[in-house]
Amino acid sequence: MVPRSAVRALCATAAPRGAPRSVPGAAPPPPAAGRGRGRGPGPGPRPRPVPPAPAVDFGDSREAFRSKSSAELLRGLLVLGLCAVGPLVEHNRELLQLGRRVLGRALFERLMKMTFYGQFVAGEDQEAIKPLIRRNRAFGVGAVLDYSVEEDLGPAPAGRQPLPSCTSAAEKETGGAEQREKQYHAHRGSGSHRNGVTSARTYFYADEAKCDQHMETFLRCIDASSGSSEDGFSAIKLTALGRPQFLLQFSEVLVKWRWFFHQMAVEQGQGGRTALEMKLEVEKLQEALAKLGIATKAESQHWLTGENLGVSGTVDLLAWNSLIDSRTKLSKLLLIPNMKTRQLEPLFSHFTEEEDQQMKRMLQRMDILAKRATETGVRLMVDAEQSYFQPAISHLTLEMQRRFNRERAIIFNTYQCYLKEAYNNVTVDVELSRREGWHFSTKLVRGAYMEQERERAAKFGYEDPINPTYEKTNEMYHRCLDYILEEIKHSQKASVMVASHNEDTIKFTLQRMIELGIHPSEKKVCFGQLLGMCDQITFPLGQAGFPVYKYVPYGPVDEVLPYLSRRAQENRGFMQRANQERDLLWREFKRRLFAGTIFSPNP
Repeated sequence: MVPRSAVRALCATAAPRGAPRSVPGAAPPPPAAGRGRGRGPGPGPRPRPVPPAPAVDFGDSREAFRSKSSAELLRGLLVLGLCAVGPLVEHNRELLQLGRRVLGRALFERLMKMTFYGQFVAGEDQEAIKPLIRRNRAFGVGAVLDYSVEEDLGPAPAGRQPLPSCTSAAEKETGGAEQREKQYHAHRGSGSHRNGVTSARTYFYADEAKCDQHMETFLRCIDASSGSSEDGFSAIKLTALGRPQFLLQFSEVLVKWRWFFHQMAVEQGQGGRTALEMKLEVEKLQEALAKLGIATKAESQHWLTGENLGVSGTVDLLAWNSLIDSRTKLSKLLLIPNMKTRQLEPLFSHFTEEEDQQMKRMLQRMDILAKRATETGVRLMVDAEQSYFQPAISHLTLEMQRRFNRERAIIFNTYQCYLKEAYNNVTVDVELSRREGWHFSTKLVRGAYMEQERERAAKFGYEDPINPTYEKTNEMYHRCLDYILEEIKHSQKASVMVASHNEDTIKFTLQRMIELGIHPSEKKVCFGQLLGMCDQITFPLGQAGFPVYKYVPYGPVDEVLPYLSRRAQENRGFMQRANQERDLLWREFKRRLFAGTIFSPNP
């Protein structure tokens, strides 16, 4: 049995996600740039009135912190200042454990609520977070709810878990794992996929019961978002819902089939073209498929005729993906094309019945969450993860979008712009949404796994999937964002969350919205920042009428300490690079002090 069988059971129609080979980041196109290369004909610009764009001032400390009490200003100064102290942050886990032992639970929790917990976490449960959400909403700021309880697995036990949970029974018996692509192999000694990750939660597979618990947690979070906000989000991670073996294996299958398409395109003289510009000649494609035993010439011709594809004599990447997916013999879907031998070879000899059931249960959990989000009107945000999981995660998220995003944007995918192939991924998925008529909706992030990804690639000898510099990542982010903004200009079926703490990126977005005539009232472009960080960006945007959201974690004090530890580590680098937020906090506190409004409820 194979991954695709469960995917096809989840959706009536399914097409693997087109993710081309790596392309370097490029500078954002100028304002007059067209809709991008390789895109099909669109409906053309839609007429729209363009009212004056709201003014936003990120340097006005009074407006930035209107929602904060003076005590909260002092807390922010203290906590963010401590986050910039390297030795303190480096040993934060040990210090938290020591404080808990010395002070006792009650006093320790009270101290945490006055400092780090109060800064970065909204409350302990669904009821406790409502006052903060209502107050933020009064200032135009929505919420992305995230129940932030996570297991505090240290490096040693976590490091022992990836190998067994990412390796199939067949691989253990035959040693076949050594034949797999290095990037998608659960390497012994590679350590935990938490190591080096500070800005994203990491889940480890324990058993199916634990995955069910995670699903119930996500369901409660969806319900909480529905009960506390009219247009909120809820965030989930797919590695919490099943055994990562499935994601690794499925990712390798998808990537190798895409690679095969590009190799055939190169053989047809199309090397160097973008993903959407590559078009295989149908006759040559049929001959190649027949030689490899993938499909006879008659079978491929019947499929192309039935799907009304290839009528122009060529097949592009999206049609190729559909060709692969239309094959129903499950045993063949584990076969990977070998360009050297010109033969199909098995990726694995077999899955056990239990492994097949684990895979199906993972997709059933995804289906349950998507249905609950649809029923409650909550938008479900699927977080991105490591590059060796991400092709499968993106594909499965795409399947949910094809099913649930028909009428409105319910499921949001996430694109990590530090990946070399981010732009190709975005453009191919946008084109698929245009062809099939569903809502393309996404969150753009720079990425949370850079340190770990680089170290793993260097250690095991495969190409680093990350852009070489921070500047290249910025270029990639702006290039992807500009492409989506152009799509929004031409279509009502696209939306994006600009999830960034980078003020230059926010200003770039605002400028492009003005140039393209995208008004914030359309709610097609929204912004997101973490609770406790960058209020000088979030609240001016909200008060100017732009859709903006805080990523709102919640959970019991004792159980969110791993989350707080990560926030402190992430903020160390952030606060050492940028002092603007602390400067604005201090300026606003001094203004209130000298104005005599420091104790005023509405300073």
